[in-house]
Amino acid sequence: MPAVELSDSAARADDLALLLEAAAEAGAIAMRYFRKSPEVWMKGGRSPVSEADYAVDTFLRDTLTAARPDYGWLSEETADTPERLSAHRLFVVDPIDGTRGFLDGGDQWCVSVAVVEQGAPLAGVLQCPARKERFWAERGGGSFLDGARLRVVEIGHTPHVGGPKPMIDRLQAGRSGDISRVAYVPSLAYRIAMIAAGRMDATFVKPNSQDWDLAAADLILREAGGMICNATGAAPSYGGETTAHPALAAGSGELLRTMTGLLSGLAE
Repeated sequence: MPAVELSDSAARADDLALLLEAAAEAGAIAMRYFRKSPEVWMKGGRSPVSEADYAVDTFLRDTLTAARPDYGWLSEETADTPERLSAHRLFVVDPIDGTRGFLDGGDQWCVSVAVVEQGAPLAGVLQCPARKERFWAERGGGSFLDGARLRVVEIGHTPHVGGPKPMIDRLQAGRSGDISRVAYVPSLAYRIAMIAAGRMDATFVKPNSQDWDLAAADLILREAGGMICNATGAAPSYGGETTAHPALAAGSGELLRTMTGLLSGLAE
């Protein structure tokens, strides 16, 4: 009997189901270490990584690549190799986005998993087990939080904006109204998902964010009616030779356009 090829939409739905199942188990693995003093190392002397990060990364790599052996693999906690560049589709993974918050015992961290094709996310999941939340999206299929469809909110007179203080100060200097600064969120992916969920209006992203910080959250925000932009107004592309990004802004509407216009000079 000849093999049956899935349509593109069916393949995306199949990938989303795989991500949802794997991310749920990955979140459970992370919770086994949460607030239990896992062993910690410093990467490059600056960024912490814990045994929880490695345990989640190993589980996801083994599970996802076994299910899709022809997909490439890009993860914060796996040494990158050029083989992924020739893959038609690519898993982009952050085992624990917001490791510092995780190690401090805060609940704003998540497992971030996405499937990317030709630079664009097709499916993405943020599993946030300490908050008992799960965000997900597939391209053209909408964005959801625990089954409830998401849509960015209409921005009020005093927008709620996250990101580095110098960037917010620059935005405030060019506005006549006030800005409410959102308290620090250790997970960039979760911060972007908060925009999709209507919990904040926008955020700046400092230079050198990575594909694994952004890919899943980008799709979740886009399917909710928002966008991530660089200084030229273009969306990030994922899975290329370079995984780092310049300064970015995430949000919607006129506020996002204003923020994007302020990124010049911060893009490197």
